[in-house]
Amino acid sequence: MPPPAIESLCSAFALSQFERDVLLLCAGVVFDANYGTLLAAAQGEHRAYPTFGIALAIFPEAHWSALVPVAPLRRCRLISVGTDGPLTRSPLQIEERVLHYLAGLSHLDDDLAGMTEPVTVTDDLVPSHRALANQIVAAWSHDARMPRLPVVQLCGTDAVAGRAVAAAACEAVGIQLAAIRADLLPVQSDALNKFIQLWERESVLSRCALLVECDEQGDEERSRARAVERILERMRGAIFVSRRERGRPLRRLTLTLDIDPPTVEEQVALWQRALGPTESTLTGQVTEIVAQFSLGAHAIHTAAAAVLGQVEDSRKAGETERLVSTLWEACRQQNRPQLEELAQRIDPIASWEDLVLPSTQIHLLREAAAQVRQRMKVYHDWGFAKKGNRGLGISALFAGPSGTGKTMAAEVLARSLQLDLYRVDLSAVVSKYIGETEKNLRRIFDSADEGGAILLFDEADALFGKRSEVKDAHDRYANVEVSYLLQRMEAYRGLAILTTNLEHALDTAFLRRIRFVVQFPFPSAPQRAEIWRRIFPDKTPTEALDVEKLARLNVTGGHIRTIALTAAFLAADAGEPVGMTHLLQAARSEYAKLKKPLTETEVADWI
Repeated sequence: MPPPAIESLCSAFALSQFERDVLLLCAGVVFDANYGTLLAAAQGEHRAYPTFGIALAIFPEAHWSALVPVAPLRRCRLISVGTDGPLTRSPLQIEERVLHYLAGLSHLDDDLAGMTEPVTVTDDLVPSHRALANQIVAAWSHDARMPRLPVVQLCGTDAVAGRAVAAAACEAVGIQLAAIRADLLPVQSDALNKFIQLWERESVLSRCALLVECDEQGDEERSRARAVERILERMRGAIFVSRRERGRPLRRLTLTLDIDPPTVEEQVALWQRALGPTESTLTGQVTEIVAQFSLGAHAIHTAAAAVLGQVEDSRKAGETERLVSTLWEACRQQNRPQLEELAQRIDPIASWEDLVLPSTQIHLLREAAAQVRQRMKVYHDWGFAKKGNRGLGISALFAGPSGTGKTMAAEVLARSLQLDLYRVDLSAVVSKYIGETEKNLRRIFDSADEGGAILLFDEADALFGKRSEVKDAHDRYANVEVSYLLQRMEAYRGLAILTTNLEHALDTAFLRRIRFVVQFPFPSAPQRAEIWRRIFPDKTPTEALDVEKLARLNVTGGHIRTIALTAAFLAADAGEPVGMTHLLQAARSEYAKLKKPLTETEVADWI
């Protein structure tokens, strides 16, 4: 039979006999109206409430130290002290949460309920994460006699996995876990002190640990970062903090653990459990999915649920192909919400047939696609990853004048690999503030890594120009930013593509670390003719188009598309098929925009 609530509470808060009597006196006034009558008779002046003065007078072993703010009664908010008059004559009142606890009613304090949420234990913790939970339990056991347990810092991009590890550790020692987002923490000193006191009380009454979940947006505010640091350094009890990367050192013992993604074998096992019998009908597709997407347990179950909800009869013709397509798309969607805040997702429409490039360039692009597809076999199955992680990222540089097909080539790769394509404008990512560029790049790569999306960095010269001689702090940090991006590209699981119009402006040391360098030349006349042959969709009505004459226009494929589109609108408005007259008018408009003269040689004999 468990001990009475008052005994458990006194033991947990280390109350003295006098402090216990004061607490019971405050509770008695609520539970029994006669207490108020007796107190009024003893104190006079209609003071039908307990005070420290009466407690000091009537209880044995009374001691003044019970009244100080750092003693348990006040520090842990077991009672509140009124502000009317001197301390010994001020009313004492038991806190409602404590009163309910003594009455056998368990609930989260109202002031905390809107800020924290309970974390449930998951039953699919992978072995590598289970080992981390066991490590936490071992650290707690080793430091159990210390005044305060160490802060447990969980670092990684998968916040859900961090929750699962923390919850498993708490379950192992028989306590619960609640989480709070860092952006919900009060930043004003008085409000923050109140939160710390309330949680310390709640952690004892509910036998609960706290997980403070930080994200970069919260950390960007100095006041919020200071609030988190203050909580971690002052709060008693079991406390966790989760963040992408290690925080600044604390003046308190800290256990830091990296929450890495599940291993390949663990992901396969998670998929098998999540899909159940359906997995056997997918003809080995799970292995291909794991090769491309590095998902945690929560994301895997979410993606699997999308497929299982559509399963009809896997034996039906075409059903397996439909399920595989649905599953692949569900995996692509898992990290989209995070990444779309940082980059522009491009819907890849172009195919290999749309590319008009020399055979050497086409060969390089197909080779890059093959390396992305076969990455798991070479790195994991054939053991190259065990030789070291450096240089395993697949990166490409697309160099050439504007409009020569660099973005289209990225679309072709994304479509052929069935992967998302995100365009990142490096000129917007680069910040004049020291350290901000690195932070922006980290958020992009971290968000993209799980889904293996193709990252297309436009205007690479904005960051990857000739690394300057270090003359001040800004020069030094600019070089750090370049080095950081190179490191992330070399470790990135997906394909990172950079585009530039000025290859000669790029650092040669940088070029050596790029896997594929693809030159996009200005198209020759035969290539321009081929582009014109393919430029109009089959449904577009055309009349008497001469691609050889059109190829005389000395422009790139991007400008050819603009001219064709403008001509189509002109023809549609006139109610006619697209003809050379419309194209001539469109060419004049495009050349005027380019501030480039349209020569008679280029348009001779068009109409």
